[in-house]
Amino acid sequence: MSPAARVATGLPANPLAGRGLRLAAAAIVVVNGFFPAVWILLTSLKTETELVRKPITYWPRNLTLDNYLRAFTDQPLLRFLGNSLAVALASTALSLVVAALAAYAIARLNLRRRQLILTAIVASSMFPLVTLLVPIFETMRALNLLNTYTALVLPYTVLNLPVCTLVLASFFEGIPRDLENAAMIDGCTRVGALWRVVVPLAAPGVFTAGILAFVNAWDEFLLALSLNANASMRTLPVGITLYQGEFTFPWPTISAALVVAIVPIAVLIALFQERVVGGLTQGGMKG
Repeated sequence: MSPAARVATGLPANPLAGRGLRLAAAAIVVVNGFFPAVWILLTSLKTETELVRKPITYWPRNLTLDNYLRAFTDQPLLRFLGNSLAVALASTALSLVVAALAAYAIARLNLRRRQLILTAIVASSMFPLVTLLVPIFETMRALNLLNTYTALVLPYTVLNLPVCTLVLASFFEGIPRDLENAAMIDGCTRVGALWRVVVPLAAPGVFTAGILAFVNAWDEFLLALSLNANASMRTLPVGITLYQGEFTFPWPTISAALVVAIVPIAVLIALFQERVVGGLTQGGMKG
């Protein structure tokens, strides 16, 4: 195809140039995503003396694991890790259960003003968290739930419901109704057909919604700081801030704690990468 014809059809005149631009864009995205994580990892392997040395040494000259030891001894990092894991798993499971029921109703039932309901779900996810902080705090205090896992599990579930519901609804709509009708003929209730037929067939969407909910709960800071002031109930993002003193910032130790916080998410994404990517792609096409 001639250059003029390629331009007329919307293709770049030089295919090699177009490929080079795509590769350059991909390289920028990769560097932007991985460089901070790599820099934190390298910082966690340096001594504080080397960290402030000039000129900057990008690769540690004397690798040390002492920072990881201090990360676990200076603060109860394992306790923070366990708190984050408990809250993230509980809120993710609860989000998926409630979102599956809501998504099934949206996808299957003949709801009046269905589009208005979807618009309301999207709009509810756009409120800045800081505007919800005071009402959530007052509600948890009135229920005597401050400094408990429940104080975080319930708000995280509510905050994760919009995205989980929309992701699952897009997948449920693509599943033929005949399959669940056949299950109900065989004796399943509508709810039984949902859990035994629809949810297993929408596994990529369930994994996608679950990963998004887990990461949101794992990384959340503002509510965790405000609702759980008890030192034994702090989650990982809040606990990491305790390493700095009034006049000291032990960046190598803080970096070691950050690496510990990143590892579970990295492992989770690595294990379920194909399902998550496939779920996002299929959900986007169906939605």
